[in-house]
Amino acid sequence: MSRIGRMPVAIPAGVTVTVAEGNKVTVKGPKGTLERVLPTEMEIKVEGAEVVVTRPNDLKRNKSLHGLTRTLINNMVVGVTEGYEKKLEVNGVGYRAAKQGKKLTLNLGYSHPVEMEDPEGIETTVDGQNIIFVKGIDKEKVGQFAAEIRSKRGPEPYKGKGIKYADETIRRKVGKTGKK
Repeated sequence: MSRIGRMPVAIPAGVTVTVAEGNKVTVKGPKGTLERVLPTEMEIKVEGAEVVVTRPNDLKRNKSLHGLTRTLINNMVVGVTEGYEKKLEVNGVGYRAAKQGKKLTLNLGYSHPVEMEDPEGIETTVDGQNIIFVKGIDKEKVGQFAAEIRSKRGPEPYKGKGIKYADETIRRKVGKTGKK
């Protein structure tokens, strides 16, 4: 049986979890509300202060959905209580980030500044000129928007210029050597 799927999801104080027909799970907490339709094969029950996910049989599809469903519910609960955050670093001479209202402006060595609008439910903040924080309650949206920012100029292996995650390590390469 799925080790992750078997574990119940604890519901902290101040959080309400409701399961409607068609496995539509709604999680309300101090930071906001998240809704998601989960696979109908799984049986989701709220028992006291925890959510239990069970699967009907051991078919391959149901086995793989078991742990996934439990993790998605857990991510929703963590999102409405603590929220999620990704930290990005901008490295390179003349590379900088600025924030005006809901617009993030990136100068990344192109002939034009790259402007990005904060999506619904996501907030970006800039610390100094080279650190960007992406915050929100939906783990998927936070990760997606952070990946979109990084894709504007990914880190290159020779000088390490570009946008990288704070916890990411770039494998550096040795450049060309001159002839003698």
